[in-house]
Amino acid sequence: MANDPTGSPAPPKPHQRRARYAGKHPRTFEQKYKEHDPARYAETVAKVLSAGKTPAGTHRPIMVAEVLEALAPQPGQVAVDGTLGFGGHAQELLARIRPGGRLLGLDTDPIELPKTEARLRALGFGADVFTARRSNFAGLPQALWDSGLKGADIILADLGVSSMQLDDPGRGFSVKQEGPLDMRMNPHRGQPASSFLERIGAEALQELLEENADETHAALLAPALAGKLFTTTTALAKAVRALLPRLNKEEGDLCVRRVFQALRIAVNDEFSALETFLRHLPACLNPGGRVAALTFHSGEDRRVKQSFEAGLRNGVYEEISGVLRPGAEERRANPRSAPAKLRWARRPLP
Repeated sequence: MANDPTGSPAPPKPHQRRARYAGKHPRTFEQKYKEHDPARYAETVAKVLSAGKTPAGTHRPIMVAEVLEALAPQPGQVAVDGTLGFGGHAQELLARIRPGGRLLGLDTDPIELPKTEARLRALGFGADVFTARRSNFAGLPQALWDSGLKGADIILADLGVSSMQLDDPGRGFSVKQEGPLDMRMNPHRGQPASSFLERIGAEALQELLEENADETHAALLAPALAGKLFTTTTALAKAVRALLPRLNKEEGDLCVRRVFQALRIAVNDEFSALETFLRHLPACLNPGGRVAALTFHSGEDRRVKQSFEAGLRNGVYEEISGVLRPGAEERRANPRSAPAKLRWARRPLP
C-alpha cells in the first residue's frame, strides 16, 4: 500500500462498479461489456453474430475462403498481412503456413495492433512464426528488410477500415454515436479531420469529395463546409443533411457516409499509401508469389485493377483475376461485406 509524505498509509481506493444502463440491451460502445469479452460471454456474442451484426470491439474478416483460395498458402511459406486489423485473415494464414512458415503482420494503428498481437499469441502463434510490426503497408520493403526477409510468397492487403475503428466513437470514423471528428488510423500522427476541414479551401474540398467518394453533391457541399470548424462527428453529419433538405433519410445517410469517406482517405493519405504499396509490390514478391487485395470503394479498386493489368501487360505478373465479390450468404450474415471486391495476381516463376 502506498504511503503519503507523512508516512501514513494511503486510504484504499473505493470499488468502482460498472456503469449500469437503462433497458435490456446496452446501446453505446462502452456499455457493451459482454461483446468486449467474448471468451466470457460467448452466448451473447453468438446472438449478435446471428443477427448479422459485428460485436463491439471486434471485426469479422471478409471473403476468407476466397482469399485463401487466391493465395493458396502452403507450409513453409513467408506471408505478409499488410493490414493486420483484428487478425482474422492472419489467423487462417498462420494455420496453413506451419510448420516452417512465417507471417509478418503490419498495421499502423497503435491502439489495435498490441491487442491483435496478444490475441494471436494466445492462440499459440509465437515469435518463431508471427511478427507484428507497426507500419503502413506502404512501408512493406523496409518492414521485410527489418525482419530479415528478402521477399514474401503471399501478400494480403485488406484495404477496409476495421469494425473496431468504425464502432468506437472515440476514433471519430462514424456517426453512430457522437465523437470527436478525428478519423486518423494513427491518432498520434497528422491532423484530425476537424483541423483538415477547417484549413481546406472550397475548390480543393470539392475535388476531394469527387475523387475520394464520387460525391454528386460536391459542388454544393464544398463551399458550405470548407474552412468551417466541426468538432464532432454528429455536428458534421447534421450540417451535411441540412445542406441537402430534399434528400430522403436513406439518401442523406449515404451522402454523409461519402463525405466521411472522402475526409478519412485524405486525412490518412490512403491513396498515396496504396499507390506506393502497388509500385513496390512486385519487388517484394518471391517468384511464383501471390498477392490479394480487398477493396471497398471505386478509388481503391480502380488503382488495384490498373496496377495488376499493367503488371500483366509488362510481364511482371503471369496471371491476374477479374473482380470477385462476396456471396449472398456472406452479405446476409455480414452486411459490411457487401461493397467488398477481391482481386489477385501471381508473379511468374523464373
